[in-house]
Amino acid sequence: MLRQRILSAVILLPCAAAIIWFGNPWFSLLIVAVAILCGYEFYRMVTHSNQQPLTYFGLFWVLLLVLSPYCPNINVAPVLITLAVVLPLAWFVYRQSKEKAFNSWAWTVAGILYVGWMLSYWVKIGLFDEGRNLVLLAILTTIATDIGAFFIGRTWGKHQLSPVISPKKTWEGAIGGFLSAILVCSIFGMLLFSSLDYWQIALLGCLISIFAQLGDLVESLLKRNVGVKDSGRLIPGHGGVLDRIDSHVFVGVVVYYYIVWIVM
Repeated sequence: MLRQRILSAVILLPCAAAIIWFGNPWFSLLIVAVAILCGYEFYRMVTHSNQQPLTYFGLFWVLLLVLSPYCPNINVAPVLITLAVVLPLAWFVYRQSKEKAFNSWAWTVAGILYVGWMLSYWVKIGLFDEGRNLVLLAILTTIATDIGAFFIGRTWGKHQLSPVISPKKTWEGAIGGFLSAILVCSIFGMLLFSSLDYWQIALLGCLISIFAQLGDLVESLLKRNVGVKDSGRLIPGHGGVLDRIDSHVFVGVVVYYYIVWIVM
């Protein structure tokens, strides 16, 4: 399994790095592809728990939300989110079958927000003047968190972080991931951003690591609730696309608002 994980990373990371380096529209197209695949895996997992979300509606709304940052003069996101709540509910109200209607509606909206709304922030970051460097820094720091948590937890982990949600995760691994993130973010942050103070870069590394590990736990909670081990099988050694990017889901939000509220 570890060999497959490493081999998949060796193949996928250079491809992703090249797309990020060339910037938009390629990066935005990458996020669109990732969001559609993650949305599909999300709704497919939900159907395993005998729920009936509006999969095609959800995927279409995921697409709209991910592309919403390209409407700079009109903030269409609140309208899209409002319609994402109202339209599925209206459908279930008028549909003949009312069994599990509210659960299906809730899962439909959850997929739109969890995948589409969260990943749209990566597109927003990519549209910044220094978007490419921000994306690289955020992804490298998140990867450092994952690697540090995995290897340190595997070597020295004894105290379970969340035994009910994810029994294999330990406090030692979480601390290792946290320290790894600060180190990597500090090194690359100083190289990529001469205008940022060291404390700003270090604080960003702390926040990225915390929310990256939270994102990992959230997806574990989701899989436990719907009774599946992996979101898919597309990436050998990692499972599905959502399994691979779960740590990145909340990171885009944190980085975006950190830049908007603290740096700018």
